[in-house]
Amino acid sequence: MFHLKRVLAALVATVLLTLPAQAQLAGLPTGGGDSAPSAVVIPEDLTPEMVDDMVARMSDDQVRSLLLDRLDAVAQAQQAPTTEKSLVTKIQDTGMAVLVGWGSVLSKVPELISGQGLVLENFSNSFESGGMLKMFGFVLLALLAGLAAERLTMLVIKRWQRPETGEEGESLWATVTFLFRRFCRELLGLVVFYVVLRTVGRQILSPEALSFAGPFVFYLIWIPRLGAAISRFVLAPARSDLRLVNISDHWAKYLHRNLIGLFLLGGFTLFIVGFNVANGLPMGETRLGFWLNTFVHLYVIVIAWRAREGLTDMMLGTDPDRSEFDVRVANIYPYMAIGVSVIMWLLVEVIVYAGTPETLALLGKAPHYTTMFWLLMAPALDTLIRGMVRHLLPPMIGEGSIAEKAYRSTKRSYIRIGRVLAGIFVVLQISDAWNLDLRSVAAAGGGADFGGAIIEFLMIIAIGYILNELVALWVNRRLAKEQTAAAGPDDAAGEGGGAGGSRLATVLPLVRISAQVAIATIFGLLALGALGIDITPLLAGAGILGLAIGFGAQKLVTDIVSGVFFLIDDAFRVGEYVDVGGTTGTVEKISIRSMQLRHHRGPVHTIPYGEVPKLTNYSRDWVIMKLKFTVPFDTDPNKVKKIFKRIGADMMADPLFNEGFLEPFKSQGVFDFDDVGMIIRGKFMAKPGTQFTIRKEIYNRVKANFKENGIDFARREVRVAIPGLDDAEHLTEEQKATIGAAAGEAVNQQIKPEG
Repeated sequence: MFHLKRVLAALVATVLLTLPAQAQLAGLPTGGGDSAPSAVVIPEDLTPEMVDDMVARMSDDQVRSLLLDRLDAVAQAQQAPTTEKSLVTKIQDTGMAVLVGWGSVLSKVPELISGQGLVLENFSNSFESGGMLKMFGFVLLALLAGLAAERLTMLVIKRWQRPETGEEGESLWATVTFLFRRFCRELLGLVVFYVVLRTVGRQILSPEALSFAGPFVFYLIWIPRLGAAISRFVLAPARSDLRLVNISDHWAKYLHRNLIGLFLLGGFTLFIVGFNVANGLPMGETRLGFWLNTFVHLYVIVIAWRAREGLTDMMLGTDPDRSEFDVRVANIYPYMAIGVSVIMWLLVEVIVYAGTPETLALLGKAPHYTTMFWLLMAPALDTLIRGMVRHLLPPMIGEGSIAEKAYRSTKRSYIRIGRVLAGIFVVLQISDAWNLDLRSVAAAGGGADFGGAIIEFLMIIAIGYILNELVALWVNRRLAKEQTAAAGPDDAAGEGGGAGGSRLATVLPLVRISAQVAIATIFGLLALGALGIDITPLLAGAGILGLAIGFGAQKLVTDIVSGVFFLIDDAFRVGEYVDVGGTTGTVEKISIRSMQLRHHRGPVHTIPYGEVPKLTNYSRDWVIMKLKFTVPFDTDPNKVKKIFKRIGADMMADPLFNEGFLEPFKSQGVFDFDDVGMIIRGKFMAKPGTQFTIRKEIYNRVKANFKENGIDFARREVRVAIPGLDDAEHLTEEQKATIGAAAGEAVNQQIKPEG
């Protein structure tokens, strides 16, 4: 019992010493164990001796009761819900932390020089007397060895290098090939330089010197030189004929110089921060990193502002088919670069003053520079994609408005696919810079975690969009090939009867619409499922809606089913001239329930498939045209037959008309007689769509040949015989009236049969 009391007393003493000031305890006695409890105020200056005295005057039950009360109070306090800060409060706290941090930066400005002096002193003290000078000499020697090896390598390569012929900039492939070879030579030289420098340095430098020389060479020499090589590949400041972007010589040279300067400033920032930490000066001591990082972002802003004209021209490119979106992006690109630089600078400040230790450690890898680089490169990648599509896209199939429309549609599909892939690439690069594995997050999200669900949702949408564009791309290419291969209606003749398109050209638009609707439906449901939305009610609702449409719209079902069987029977194709119950026209467009006929005079008729009783197609396979010519009774039919035969032979030999003929123009002899003369008929067989042009040319040639051979076309005449009339010039008024009445009677007799 004595040991238990001592243990309980120790626990109570611990609890009492942790109580807040002026806490009240119930049940502390003034005498024996049976005395009534009374409230005692614990003094503020409670000491361990006072606690021991208080516990000594309590019984075991009182100690247990006091301990249980205090433990219950602690448990209730731990179970009490903590008040979650609102988003506005978090933003305010972060803003206050950043403002306080900026005040600290300003207060530490006087320490910049003294702190940097301390770093240099610590660095020099790490060497023996004269050791630092010796180290710099060895570094210089290693640099010279690396440069000599690089120069020797360039001389050796130059022997194998093909001389410039002036043809490097004549085509995109020749330009890219030349620039790529030059870039590879520069990159090889840099690799040789770095390897030799590193090898020599490891032999002559101490480990302490290597810890300084390694970052110095990498950040201040190798990285800027690599950036200069990349800039020369893209901007070609000295060769406007090899430039891959649309920019003038002035702005190309300006951007090239300042990009090298930007690489130098960024490399110096990364080097000096690591150098200071390695020599006993933490990053937060003088906040030199703040000023250098600020200078980097200000430099980006100055470059973007001063070169905004050149950057806009570079983003516009040289493609004449640029869209309004391309122009808008090009105009805002310089201001976007300024905005990205400001946002990245603010993000770094927020992480520095309000970030976690993990994010602070991540800043040492400069993910904000990587993020800024890829965000600024995104529009440039878009320009590169448009340029590559323009030069690498297969040539336009056929000629005319249909071919041009299909070509532009194909180009935009390639560009949109490239943009999606480039966007995914940029996002993955940025997430990798911040150590975020989006694929793992999406896989682990499974619709439960909001971040993972959003990522999975976006990935599904991107895949569905790419599939949709691929379907449209394939269909448009095939459709252009099918439509331009077929001869269209003879617009010059002003009549219908064109050959129409192929069966595939008729079905492909329906295939495209059906495939795109299916892709949108499937990937839309998958995306909603990724967000955690139960799609089962949507599927059930769609089934009920389909059933209701089936019962309530029987006419619609009839139209769709009839259209399916018309297409299976290949009754018509797009571009063919048809007659549907007295309505004639060229099939211009089809849908799942109706067809549109364009009359050769302009009107468009929309006819549901269910209302088509029969369909007459004038454009299938071949067409025979029969032409009638009326000649006087005394004309020799054999002479006309020879003329027709000669005309047919000449037109078959004419390259303008021979491909339209299936059978030559020839005479069918005397077809009929009337009161004017003989009717002689000729005929020819031609491909649908060419018959009207051929007919027009035949009429012209028949007229010319008849004139050459003294054959006139028969014409109606009214002959009035007046007995005793010798001189037709001296007619009396009565005779003129008689002639007029006879002529009117002849006209009336001609009109009545035709009426």
